[in-house]
Amino acid sequence: MKDQTLPKSSYPGVSLRHLERSDQAAWYAYLSIPEVVQHTSWDLHSMDDLTPMFDGIESTVATSIRRLAIIDDTDNHLIGTIGFHSISVINRVGEIAYDLAPSHWGKGIASALCSTVTEWAFAELGFVRVQATTLDTNVRSARVLERSRFQYEGLLRSYRMVRGTPGDFHLYARLAGDSLK
Repeated sequence: MKDQTLPKSSYPGVSLRHLERSDQAAWYAYLSIPEVVQHTSWDLHSMDDLTPMFDGIESTVATSIRRLAIIDDTDNHLIGTIGFHSISVINRVGEIAYDLAPSHWGKGIASALCSTVTEWAFAELGFVRVQATTLDTNVRSARVLERSRFQYEGLLRSYRMVRGTPGDFHLYARLAGDSLK
């Protein structure tokens, strides 16, 4: 789903905009790098595997995917995505997910934008809870969430399939009231 108002990037030199089908090749280019997906549940075999994501983004159903492009302002290229892959309207909850090209790792971009998009979800989308899951081996993503003031809530055993094998995931969450602290 494409929202009318988008969050403003809190990281200098980086912008957020709607993710478009024309971003598919650039997105797949870095998601096809093994080190990018090794600690995630992505299971991509070709660029076409991303097509259902774009179908969801283009849907007008309130529970559909909301994913934004992260753009490097110096060359206007896609360097990542961030948004919500699961939304419960009735519970006012979304599960945030993000990815970045390795050339932009370790700069604080994911943490800054995770905070920004979470605050936007509380203020503009009316969410009361934003949660995230990380594969138990994904230490970098856990640090992003901790820097974004998400609280660890526990281990979800065999929660999602990871390329054909059940994976254990850590659950993190931030509540709308937490953002006032």
